[in-house]
Amino acid sequence: MLGEYPIKGRRAAEISASVEAAVSAGELRPGQLLPPMRELASTLGVNPNTVAAAYRTLRERGVIETDGRRGSRVRSKPATTGRGFIRVDAPEGVRDVASGNPDRALLPPLAPAFAWAAAQGDREPVLYGHAPVEPEVARLARADLDADGVPAGPVAVASGSLDAIERVLAAHLRPGDTVAVEDPGWGSLLDLVPALGLRTVPVGLDDDGPLPDDLRRALESGACAFVVTDRAQNPTGAAIGAARARALRAVLRDHPETLLLEDDHGHRIVDLPLHPLAGVTRHWAFVRSAAKAYGPDLRFAVLTGDDVTLDRVRGRQRLGPGWVSRITQRAVLRLWADGAVDARAVARAYGSRRDALLAALAARGVEAHGRSGMNVWVPVPDETGAVARLLHAGWAVAPGARFRIGSAPGIRITVSTLDAREIEPLADLVAGAAGPSPTRNYV
Repeated sequence: MLGEYPIKGRRAAEISASVEAAVSAGELRPGQLLPPMRELASTLGVNPNTVAAAYRTLRERGVIETDGRRGSRVRSKPATTGRGFIRVDAPEGVRDVASGNPDRALLPPLAPAFAWAAAQGDREPVLYGHAPVEPEVARLARADLDADGVPAGPVAVASGSLDAIERVLAAHLRPGDTVAVEDPGWGSLLDLVPALGLRTVPVGLDDDGPLPDDLRRALESGACAFVVTDRAQNPTGAAIGAARARALRAVLRDHPETLLLEDDHGHRIVDLPLHPLAGVTRHWAFVRSAAKAYGPDLRFAVLTGDDVTLDRVRGRQRLGPGWVSRITQRAVLRLWADGAVDARAVARAYGSRRDALLAALAARGVEAHGRSGMNVWVPVPDETGAVARLLHAGWAVAPGARFRIGSAPGIRITVSTLDAREIEPLADLVAGAAGPSPTRNYV
């Protein structure tokens, strides 16, 4: 069963370290079955409880997975799948529409806000034991959430939306639990979930967001958490409308123990109204990042949720980084107070570029999606070939493999910096690379 590699050790820590080292070295392959606990215990001359503890550690670290009587095996994929490496780097002279970055021309200057925040810090230094959240940040963030219909709850601050999502998942789930995720979906999230030792089950979507029947099947099959993007979904641009929100809430109402985690990816860059899902499950969290509107390097997000969830998140945060820099919080507060971002103007800028590309593609018979945000998703029959042809023509697009679990192939085009003069030539090239396709959902 284990070939030439013997598992070694007398203590649980030694046994788990031996298995993990073998996996790292390639001596134990993905999907390879491990010996039953009693059999390995007999071989090593240890108590079966020792092997059980070692296997439990390996599951928690995401190295192995256990499926009841079928036994334990090395995970079919590494704990981190490295979707970030599935990309096309734009060589010199190639136009980059693959990065997913906002338009730098639409980001506010940060120097004045940080100078003000630093001066505040000089006058009133934040020391150990001080409140982790700037009171005015909590007040304004909560008022903003109230205006959008997000249920009442305490406010915390995290180092970006992915940090917040990780903390919420870790607060409730255990290795081996299953999380329902959008497919196609955010590549970083699709990496994070298995890195936490969790399983993913895909939920298909269309322009209005996740499909209720897919979500119902995922929850009925055992998923205990659901991560959803309300607006500007990455990579498809989907946005949940009022009717879809009602349908999804009805599904969640039938599964009240589901951990619901909402990411408002389009906050202050889209003009579509928010239709939150929170309020029908026992545990929930809602996250808003400053990355797209104010700058990715701020590493700043606010989150709210039910009391238990937020208490666990803040408690664990205290044992790690402690808090997000109050200087950063004050700088963001200043940006808010100064109205540094004209959300309507930003939404119009991204919307006009996105709509122009969608119209140009439609005129050429090419199906594409992008209801909101800064990305357009184009289904293609041959993803690798389409990416290669566009790169050869001078355009770097993001391969859909970064965002997919089982959904159909596609490419993602970031429209944030597109010039009006580039729309028609790009549409011609995409039409040539993708070819006409019939209208269908991208599931």
